[in-house]
Amino acid sequence: MKKIMFVCHGNICRSPMAEMIFNHLAESFGLQNELKAFSSATSYEETGNPVYPPAKKVLAKNNIPFKEHHAAKLYPQDYEKYDMFIVMDQNNLRNIGRIFTSDPEGKIHKLLSFSGSDADVSDPYYSGDFDRAFSDIYKGVNALISYLEQKPQTKKG
Repeated sequence: MKKIMFVCHGNICRSPMAEMIFNHLAESFGLQNELKAFSSATSYEETGNPVYPPAKKVLAKNNIPFKEHHAAKLYPQDYEKYDMFIVMDQNNLRNIGRIFTSDPEGKIHKLLSFSGSDADVSDPYYSGDFDRAFSDIYKGVNALISYLEQKPQTKKG
């Protein structure tokens, strides 16, 4: 099984939305035994807090099943536990670089790069635009799943 870790600053908006969208789409494509998403934060600020209510609302509005989630921090030892780390923006990319210090296996990517864009997923916590964030995340996650379906699955020992 390929394990994907979505990462944002606080793990209360974008990364849990990406996790839930990814797992929903993987299941709807019959890939739930091959692909599994998780999410975490680059900061401690929101650790233990639930998903921000407007993020839950936009998931419900778009028929994405919600699972209970509490923000968790990403740690250096997580590098070996996951196959990919997908960040939402340039700040997350910089911060994850501080956590891991290097990326020898090329596991770290920006989400929208899979849809052919270098753009950031805007942070709805500050912009208030959860619909735009959802749309960007959905587009990126769809492209990521397509990318993963084309790559041969490898088993970790």
